[in-house]
Amino acid sequence: MVVMPLDSVHEVERELRAAGVPTPRVDAEILVAEVLGLRRSQLYLSGRDVTEIEAERLRELIDRRTAREPLAYILGEWGFRRLVLKVDERALVPRPETEVVVERCLDFLAGLEEPRVLDVGVGSGAIALAIADEHPGARVVAVDSSERALSLARENKARAGINGRVRLVQSNLLDEVEGPFDLVVSNPPYVSPNEYEGLQPEIRLYEPHQAVVGVGVGRLVAEQAATVLAPGGLLVLECGDGQGAGLAAELRDLGYEAVVETSDLAGRDRVVEGTWPGR
Repeated sequence: MVVMPLDSVHEVERELRAAGVPTPRVDAEILVAEVLGLRRSQLYLSGRDVTEIEAERLRELIDRRTAREPLAYILGEWGFRRLVLKVDERALVPRPETEVVVERCLDFLAGLEEPRVLDVGVGSGAIALAIADEHPGARVVAVDSSERALSLARENKARAGINGRVRLVQSNLLDEVEGPFDLVVSNPPYVSPNEYEGLQPEIRLYEPHQAVVGVGVGRLVAEQAATVLAPGGLLVLECGDGQGAGLAAELRDLGYEAVVETSDLAGRDRVVEGTWPGR
C-alpha cells in the first residue's frame, strides 16, 4: 500500500497532536521529509508516493516522537548557526536561544585578531565550534566534566573541519585550565530541581540531567572566570527566563564592570555579560 506525502503528513500530525507534541504539524512535515530524503520545502512538490518500506521507517520515527523523544535526537543532527551538528543523548540539543550567546561573543571578539576563548560546559560543541567557525583567528579551549559530552564534541569538531583551533579538555568547571583568556563563555545548568518537574518530557526523559539542573552554577563560573580572564576580558553567561537581573547583580558583586543583560527574540532573559577589570 502506498500513500501520498500530504496524506502521510496529516496522519502523522494527528498522532503527534494526540501525544501532546508541541509543534505537531512542523514535526510531521520534517519526519515525512526525512523518510522521503527530501527537504521540508520540497515535500509537497515531490509528486511521488510513500512506499511501503518508507511507511515502515516512518512508523518507527512516529513511535519515537510520540514517546516524546526530541526531534533532533531522532534526526541525529541539528542546525546551529552555520553548522550542522551531530546530536544525541550525550548532550543537550543546541537551541536557537544559545545563538544569542554566540552573537554576543562574536561582537566582542570582532576587534581581536587571535582571541583566546574558554567555553565552560562544551556539550555538543555548539558554542565553541560556532565561535571558531565564524572567527578564524579564535583559539578556543572547551571543557566539560562529562566524557560522554566530550566524545560528541570531538565528533562535531571533526565534522566541522576545525582541528587545531579548538582544544577539548575534561574538567570540573575551570579546574584543569589556565588563563589568560580574552573571553569566557558558558551555558551552565540553570534549572532548579522544583522547576525540572514541570519541564517538557523531551527534556526530562531524554536530555542529560546534569546539563539541565543546577543552582548557583552561573555565579560559580563567574567566580572562577575572574581568575583566568585577562584585564578587560569578557564573561558571557546564558541564563534562564527571570534570572537575568539576579545574575547581573551577582556579577557586579564579584567586581565585574559594564554588566549587560540581553534578551532573546522572544523577550526572555537569556544572556548576562560583564567585563573583568583585572587587579
